[in-house]
Amino acid sequence: MIDENKELFDSFFKIHDLYTLDPKTNQQQFNDIGRQIQDVIHIYERRLCGKTEGGMYSKFSSNLSEKFWGLVRQDFPKIDFVGIR
Repeated sequence: MIDENKELFDSFFKIHDLYTLDPKTNQQQFNDIGRQIQDVIHIYERRLCGKTEGGMYSKFSSNLSEKFWGLVRQDFPKIDFVGIR
């Protein structure tokens, strides 16, 4: 996911760090890039969990999704603040 979208993730790593230090100043840029990042993350989440939802492993799909987002939050603890003003 990150390797295929390297430039986008590199820019989000930078703005994420700046947002952590000064949220008010960096909110707009954080939201703009963050929405793009969330779109990419949701695409990969659907790829990861999409096949399990309809199959015999459907009960594990939500747990898999939670684990995936847990890993995302390790790199981007403020990802849930995208779009919040």
